[in-house]
Amino acid sequence: MTYAEKVMENLKEKYSYQPVFLQAVQEVLQSLTPILEKNGIYEKNRILERITEPERAISFRVDWVDDKGEIQVNRGYRIQYNSAIGPYKGGLRLHPSVNPGILKFLGFEQIFKNSLTGLPIGGAKGGSDFDPKGKSDMEVMRFCQAFMTELYRHIGPTIDVPAGDIGVGGREIGYLYGQYKRITTRYEGVLTGKNLLFGGSLARTEATGFGVVYFAQAMLADRKETLAGKDCVVSGAGNVAIYCCQKLLEIGAKPVTVCDSRGMIHDPNGINVKVLKQVKEVERASLTRYAELVPSAHYTPVADYPNGRNAVWSVPCFAAFPCATQNELNKADAEALLANGCKCVAEGANMPSTLDAVHEFVKSGIAYGPAKAANAGGVATSQLEMEQNASMQIWDFDTVDAKLKRIMENIYANAAATATEFGQPGNLVMGANIAGFRKVADAMIAQGV
Repeated sequence: MTYAEKVMENLKEKYSYQPVFLQAVQEVLQSLTPILEKNGIYEKNRILERITEPERAISFRVDWVDDKGEIQVNRGYRIQYNSAIGPYKGGLRLHPSVNPGILKFLGFEQIFKNSLTGLPIGGAKGGSDFDPKGKSDMEVMRFCQAFMTELYRHIGPTIDVPAGDIGVGGREIGYLYGQYKRITTRYEGVLTGKNLLFGGSLARTEATGFGVVYFAQAMLADRKETLAGKDCVVSGAGNVAIYCCQKLLEIGAKPVTVCDSRGMIHDPNGINVKVLKQVKEVERASLTRYAELVPSAHYTPVADYPNGRNAVWSVPCFAAFPCATQNELNKADAEALLANGCKCVAEGANMPSTLDAVHEFVKSGIAYGPAKAANAGGVATSQLEMEQNASMQIWDFDTVDAKLKRIMENIYANAAATATEFGQPGNLVMGANIAGFRKVADAMIAQGV
């Protein structure tokens, strides 16, 4: 049994009740065999045992009062996973599905994603099982204030800098930052994704969606291919999906799908981003509203999906951009995409493909950009926001966007070069995992036990 297999078996015994976390770890560890066999220093220093355990896992109660004057109770969490190369950095997620296992998976992924950016940031994740959907602005504010009243003691601009994730947008970040400033009396870059009025960065909102397209362009350029004029399918209808669609349109591609938890839009004329923003960012409505406003759009409710699978992946396309949530794309979906001529998959969500689906993409030889590489644009631009805060500067949109594009191209180049170095050119899963791991592991060894 290899070193990685022994560690994986031990983790399965300890954390059998955290399957998504185990999936994330397995995806990484099974890629690391070449570097672990090449250099015994990682086993000697027990790096796998250390890197798979969070440095700190904080949980706390969040009491808040709803609009009826009734007390509500939620759980809050912050998983500070690894700080070997910089302060903890990673989003806060507000969603009923949030639990320690989900956050460990996200935090573990964040270690390597942040490492790949080339920027000095460690990995973390946090959030709560609070659901902002259906809540008034005042209820969201009171929850965020209660959440930050506990969290503030564990974070700081050189300690841990949270950002947004599912359920946490500009509104939530604003309420969280206001409470942090009220408690500490400090105006500092302790959160990213802030409003431009108080330390936010231009291009941060667009960063993850733009970044995944920049990564796809870099992959395809190496293959003498382009997205221009090509049909693309996009899943999700949140921040990442919206700005992925916008960037695709800007470069001459045609995104033809989006979806939310209730159904899918297929618009053969191309997604109207202006309408999509109105529906999702302003009205916070279902995609049925999009179908009402755009005559060429066809809406398919979840109940009518073929075999219960997301109908997005059945639409013929040149490129696919999973931008919704984890494990949204399985082996059957991957086979459907490949059968319909898909030549490129770039992941905008965190671990959107199951292990079987990943295997199908890698085996097929298409341009496949795994999440920890392809969706790193958001956290990269968050770090650029930290830079601006630290120096009390504001960069213009084009400056930030140009830095983002260069970072995404560098991530691709690093992953591609590492894959070639270890004998599997084109395998960006292996390349990204080894490149991200090596930097963090070497830093851990250099800093001692």
